[in-house]
Amino acid sequence: MAERDVQTDMTAGSPSKIILNFTIPIFIGNIFQQFYNMADTVIVGKFVGTGALAAVGSVGTIVFLIIGFLQGLTAGFSVLTAQRYGAGDMNNMRKSVGTACFLSVIITVVMTAGSMASMKSLLLFMNTPEDIFADAYAYIMIICGGIGATVLYNLLSGILRALGDSKTPLYFLVLSAVLNIGLDLFFIIVFHMGVAGAAYATVISQGVSGVGCLIYIIKRVPLLRLKKEEFRPEGYLIRMEVAVGIPMALQYSITAVGTMMVQSSLNLLGSLSVAAFTAANKIESVVTQAYVALGTTMATYCAQNIGAGDIRRIRRGFKSATVMGSIYGVALAIPMMTVGKYLVYFFVSQDVDAIIGQVDIYLKCVGLFLIPLTVVNVYRNGIQGMGYGLLPMMAGVAELLGRGTVALWAAEKRSYMGACMASPAAWILAGGLLLLMYFWIIKKQSRYLER
Repeated sequence: MAERDVQTDMTAGSPSKIILNFTIPIFIGNIFQQFYNMADTVIVGKFVGTGALAAVGSVGTIVFLIIGFLQGLTAGFSVLTAQRYGAGDMNNMRKSVGTACFLSVIITVVMTAGSMASMKSLLLFMNTPEDIFADAYAYIMIICGGIGATVLYNLLSGILRALGDSKTPLYFLVLSAVLNIGLDLFFIIVFHMGVAGAAYATVISQGVSGVGCLIYIIKRVPLLRLKKEEFRPEGYLIRMEVAVGIPMALQYSITAVGTMMVQSSLNLLGSLSVAAFTAANKIESVVTQAYVALGTTMATYCAQNIGAGDIRRIRRGFKSATVMGSIYGVALAIPMMTVGKYLVYFFVSQDVDAIIGQVDIYLKCVGLFLIPLTVVNVYRNGIQGMGYGLLPMMAGVAELLGRGTVALWAAEKRSYMGACMASPAAWILAGGLLLLMYFWIIKKQSRYLER
């Protein structure tokens, strides 16, 4: 079978068209990824009970802390790959891939051991309710044990996207989503494994998508057929990848720390409020995957174009992505704030009347602030793609301050609405700071390239 050239050069053609065409497969893939994450929530809520749903939800922020760190790290590693690809330097592009693989193995070992060793203490620190502690601990320990599968998929899908291929990762995510749902039903209904079954289903499915990407790259992407010497780490490449990867990873972690503060304030309100917040957060996550996809696109788009030295084209890309995200936010806000609460019936069959009102409060709070969320995702990822790791992390600190301050107030007042407003506060602060950074960076880069 002839080899296919699936790579996309994002340094030529209409920015709007390229961004839209690249974003759509990522968006669909993210939705499927949410589906297999949601499958745990839906099937656990329906077939195990509200307490089990609360247990899975109570560790959601910890999962985000760990997985988000790894996603940020692997995304940062792929920035250099995209820059070298945009500059047409294929030799160093392959070396950057080999270095990323080397670093990812080390990170996997360290993160797996460290997270599993500290998990019990972390759950206690977060005020995890006693009636759901055992289930929460069982679920998160299995997820931590599967960190290698998560790293494998995120690294390889990030490398494919760096070369302009956003479709192949989608295909493996679709397969993974279907497999996860089937395994969830099999482990929970047939073998009665409870929340542990849901965790095993997630890890196995993630592993399948990662192995699928690996086989595809070996067989179908000649650009990524690395020689033995290209896997040999070089000091300057390690420094360059770490300089972008660590700040991007910390960005996710800083955000996760803020959400853990919110979760701690929720835990004080009891398992029903945790279940309501969990269900509402899952609904929001589906809606906001478009922004995640736009952000991923902008990281690749800006990385390739900064490699090509085209600042004018980068500005056009930011404008196009901002307009797209804003239109989407306005279009989705109304249904989200009016009928979104009824989606809770997909998640639980018990205590629906007790939590649907709280679900509605959450969705209204979030729906009013989707445009600031657009700014956060588009500009943070785009700036990171240009090679700036530290500045977007400072915006993450602003997010932490906003989210953490509101979460502490909510905990003191035992306010559910306060917990719901923590994320909007974070988006407003971070979005404003990112816009200031963007204008400063564009001005700086323009002057540099004019010399």
